[in-house]
Amino acid sequence: MTDLLTLLRQHSPADANEGEMTARTIAFVEANPNCYERSLLEGHITGSAWITSPDGTQVLLIHHRKLDRWFQPGGHADGDRDVANVALREAEEETLLPDVKLVSPAIFDVDIHPIPAKGNVPEHLHYDIRFLFTASSETALGGESREVKGIRWLSLDEAEQLSDSESISRMIRKSRLSLAKNG
Repeated sequence: MTDLLTLLRQHSPADANEGEMTARTIAFVEANPNCYERSLLEGHITGSAWITSPDGTQVLLIHHRKLDRWFQPGGHADGDRDVANVALREAEEETLLPDVKLVSPAIFDVDIHPIPAKGNVPEHLHYDIRFLFTASSETALGGESREVKGIRWLSLDEAEQLSDSESISRMIRKSRLSLAKNG
């Protein structure tokens, strides 16, 4: 496991916005040794999985029940400092895919986004560290769960149309760039 600060300092952001979020995440991790715990109410580290088909032409998104939007699988670190492992665990739990594989230990994307208040948990920030994974798009997808309302493999164009999130659009652009380089 490579230290998160090392991974963040090695990360090459796609644009100025991601660069600013990466710098803010570095400062947050340096200032908050307990940043891996959701008990840190101002915000905390989360891990997400950008899962593509082996050929990179499709991406798997989940419909998040609480937020009622399509996103990549991901969730809280809950004390686990190996954020790639967090992303893998969340991907497996939320999709039930048996063959999710980490493509690279390097960070794929960094995003900071607000989470609305719910119950006695105030609005807070997720400092989301995303890793690139692959899985077979031929594998049957799991069903609904407490957190997931739906799971779908989508072409990059379909994913872009379905989501209104700039961070999803940025990861789609990164996927297209990778396809162009490797195709």
